[in-house]
Amino acid sequence: MTQLRQASRRDLFKFAGAGVVIFFGLKGLADAQAQERRPPYPSDFHAYLAVGENGRVTVFSGKIEMGQGVLTSQAQMAAEELGVALSSVDMVLGDTERCPWDMGTFGSLTTRMFGPYLRAAAAKARSVLLGLAAKRLNVPADMLTVKDGVVFVIGDPARSVTYAALAKEARVTEAVDEQAVLRRPAAFTVMGRSPKRLDGVEKVTGEAKYAADIRLPNMLYARVLRAPAHGAVLTRLDTAAAEKLPGVIVIKHEDLTAVLHPDPEGAASALSKVVAAWRKAPSSLNQETIFAHLLSAATDVRAIEARGNATSKPVRTFETTYHKGYVAHAPIEPHAALAEVRNGRATVWASTQTPFPTRSAVAKALGFEEKAVRVITPFVGGGFGGKSASLQAIEAARLSQITGRPVQVAWTRAEEFFYDTFDPAAVVTIRSGLDARDRISHWDYVVYAAGPRGASLFYDIPNVRVRSAGGLAYEGEAANESLHLFGTGPWRAPGANMNVFAIESQIDTMAAAAGQDPVAFRLQHLTDERMRRVLQACAGAFGWKPARAPSGGGVAVALSIDAGTYVATMAEVKVDRSKGLVQPTRITCALDMGVVVNPDGARMQTEGCLTMGLGYTLAEELKFDGGEILDTNFGSYQLPRFSWVPPIETVFVKNDTLAPQGCGEPAITTTGAVLANAVFDATGARLLRLPMTPERVLAALAAKGRQASAGAA
Repeated sequence: MTQLRQASRRDLFKFAGAGVVIFFGLKGLADAQAQERRPPYPSDFHAYLAVGENGRVTVFSGKIEMGQGVLTSQAQMAAEELGVALSSVDMVLGDTERCPWDMGTFGSLTTRMFGPYLRAAAAKARSVLLGLAAKRLNVPADMLTVKDGVVFVIGDPARSVTYAALAKEARVTEAVDEQAVLRRPAAFTVMGRSPKRLDGVEKVTGEAKYAADIRLPNMLYARVLRAPAHGAVLTRLDTAAAEKLPGVIVIKHEDLTAVLHPDPEGAASALSKVVAAWRKAPSSLNQETIFAHLLSAATDVRAIEARGNATSKPVRTFETTYHKGYVAHAPIEPHAALAEVRNGRATVWASTQTPFPTRSAVAKALGFEEKAVRVITPFVGGGFGGKSASLQAIEAARLSQITGRPVQVAWTRAEEFFYDTFDPAAVVTIRSGLDARDRISHWDYVVYAAGPRGASLFYDIPNVRVRSAGGLAYEGEAANESLHLFGTGPWRAPGANMNVFAIESQIDTMAAAAGQDPVAFRLQHLTDERMRRVLQACAGAFGWKPARAPSGGGVAVALSIDAGTYVATMAEVKVDRSKGLVQPTRITCALDMGVVVNPDGARMQTEGCLTMGLGYTLAEELKFDGGEILDTNFGSYQLPRFSWVPPIETVFVKNDTLAPQGCGEPAITTTGAVLANAVFDATGARLLRLPMTPERVLAALAAKGRQASAGAA
């Protein structure tokens, strides 16, 4: 079937059905994406919607639903601008044969980047339908209004016609421009509300289908032979014992060795019979030695921001180095895919955040044209950036092509850890300074391996230099092999978690040295009124009481700007000095994300960010020995527990003058910084490495004690 980026209107009608179909081009969005350093969207058709003869509206979106709620929020945007009930909207997501091209679901881009154009398409559809209704009712279009898919004459509601009736009259195609008139927030009846999630019933009843749930007749389950370590080379392979097992098919093709069976347990049993010997690549790197390696190997330095002279000498200088280890994505659903290759075509059901790039990768692996490959994305059980790559889909497609049967590849938890594209280990060095008035005068900042997201300053500092070293693997490019032994990639707010941890810890250090309240100190260095409002709203909701840190109260603040959203987070913690345990007791997070499409959904995303943030802050750190991944399950790799999660208060700072901004990532960026600052306020000990494990907390407390003793002596 013809690709959508080359599709004729006849093709698009075939995809969408009869009725009113709206297309729109996206030069403006392509420009915006270029500024985000993302691959641009095509300049022809990006998204469209159809109003059917039954009055139902079908929205086709290349985005995917992985728990973040965009199935519902996108439907709300379309329903609002069309003037229809939310219950009349059907969503088709992540199907490369039915949806227009999309680069993927990541970066908090769905609502803030795709949303305006979806709304514009729906607004154009409303305009087209009102024009048809004006002819039908013989009145000027400006005398009409619409509610729940019924167009009627203002002041004479008996004179009306439904969208369904209008759609039956003729096929209509219209191209939307970027000037479509959008509804104002004051007129919203669907947006700005919190309806029940459209996927809620399926998910709470267990009816929801994920990639590993898809079944086809005559399908096979595959287990793939894996190396014991990244960089290992196969030196001996014996599959004879596996080949003797009933029903087992052994595939040895180029770099792919797999056993297949009609039952998944049969495939697992067969894999255990395969004998393989490997030669591991020599490496002395582990989670402790990696930081020195990063500092020496990250030689490609890029300037991010510069003004004044950051290398001159301030009155008081603060030089600090911050560290963070590798972090796994650890989604509840491991990667899975089912592929069927037959008659020169391939259909792949995959747990992926990038259906269209996955289609390209599968086509290349099979030697097919892209138009011969269809990727369908069922519900995805969490991604967080880790399902941007889709090796399992390629493996399933290759095995299906070889066997001529449908093949499922579902990774085990150990495989999920092994092939994860980890949030990279990182180092930040900061040399900052205060002038004679205890104002920040200098800021010299270098981030190694994490990338520049979140590294730019919104504080008013006259002499600034910000640099990034180590490439941009976190943005989805190939891992920098000179830095990392295994894959790295985007992890919820990639890079920003490390950068905000370092920046806000350093700001807090200088506030304490200046003898000032942390909130007041930040306000003194902020002229950005939007950030000032967010910080003041957070302080009001939290009940902030000004005091110099460390106050002993265990309270702290951290700020960030991410995905267009301004964030202020305050937290209170208790520290068990005998065990080194940090227990957050409450968190308040204030956000200005512009128009809030779905308040409950945004609140869930904020709470999810802060909860997930507890992981990289308090526990999550990959253990490895050279290319060998030592964490294979949750017995050693610890995720946040329910008992760790304190009461969380979310405050939305009203800003209806701004289009909806990112929601799925901003709140996580402040978690590490605010908890580290709270530990300092409680104990006077500054934690400079994430995660803040009990051992590291105890070490910091001991070092603080030694400093106090030395000072007293």
